[in-house]
Amino acid sequence: MENVVGVRELRQNLSRYLERVKDGEAFVVTEHGTEVARLTPSARYESPLARLIAERGATIPRGDLLANLGPRHRLDGTSTADLLDAEREERL
Repeated sequence: MENVVGVRELRQNLSRYLERVKDGEAFVVTEHGTEVARLTPSARYESPLARLIAERGATIPRGDLLANLGPRHRLDGTSTADLLDAEREERL
């Protein structure tokens, strides 16, 4: 769950929220219940993926995605390998 803070609360306690941001927290700033900004640590993350993990709770995939897909076939049952072989034969 994201930390949400209203503009008025943020304005009244800015120093306290800035300390929390320095500690790595991120906040969604709202005005009348509508998101207007995000308050996040500056230059803390080394990559966009690290930022997504920290701010949005993203997870790093594990395992081999392609191995889990199994054989690839078109709806008509023709495999990708068969299609490529046929295409190559036509070029010769």
